[in-house]
Amino acid sequence: MSDAILALDGVETCYGQSQVLFGISLSIAPGEMVTLMGRNGMGKTTTVRSIMGLTPARAGSIRFLGHDIRGLPSYKIAQLGIGLVPEGRQIFPNLNVRENLVATAAARDGGAWTLAKVYELFPRLAERETSMGNQLSGGEQQMLAVGRALMTNPRLLILDEATEGLAPLIRQEIWRCLARLKDSGLAILVIDKNVGALMKVADRHFLIERGRVVWSGGSVQLAANPDVQHRYLGV
Repeated sequence: MSDAILALDGVETCYGQSQVLFGISLSIAPGEMVTLMGRNGMGKTTTVRSIMGLTPARAGSIRFLGHDIRGLPSYKIAQLGIGLVPEGRQIFPNLNVRENLVATAAARDGGAWTLAKVYELFPRLAERETSMGNQLSGGEQQMLAVGRALMTNPRLLILDEATEGLAPLIRQEIWRCLARLKDSGLAILVIDKNVGALMKVADRHFLIERGRVVWSGGSVQLAANPDVQHRYLGV
């Protein structure tokens, strides 16, 4: 996809001598929500780590906004405009909500995310503004992790395990907020196991198995292929 905001082509990544990704290719257009789905241990988080430079790819290309970012340090990739909501949230436990949000805040041309905007998206965070990170529930921590990523005013938001371990009501809140972010024109890459929710909000899906993309297509196509869902997602 020539106008892609993010494009991976033939990405291979290893941990030591153990190869995990075998030629991953995917793309995300501006304003598009794309998913990366698969069973546990199939390479989803490694793909995210490769994009962010946390586990550098050994082959293939990773381009963001036309720049080749493979080999760049993680902080440079973040500065270019990729916001990450990592698996496990990884908020600062000894900072309060407000301090977590402003710790990594960055002004960017055209960037509209401020404390007030994040609090509007997640009113619960405004209520908990002075609470320490380790005093928050899992759902509040996830909202904080999303808000912290938005405060960098990213051009692309990546969520690794967006709703893992969250109560159903909190999951619905996260999906509602992601739909709002998509409507605002933000490009989003989301990893999650909630296939039904993802098919309602995402544009395209990439299914991964053993480090390879084994299926890709739109929500209508995925919904019409229960055998594909069963084979690669265990649905």
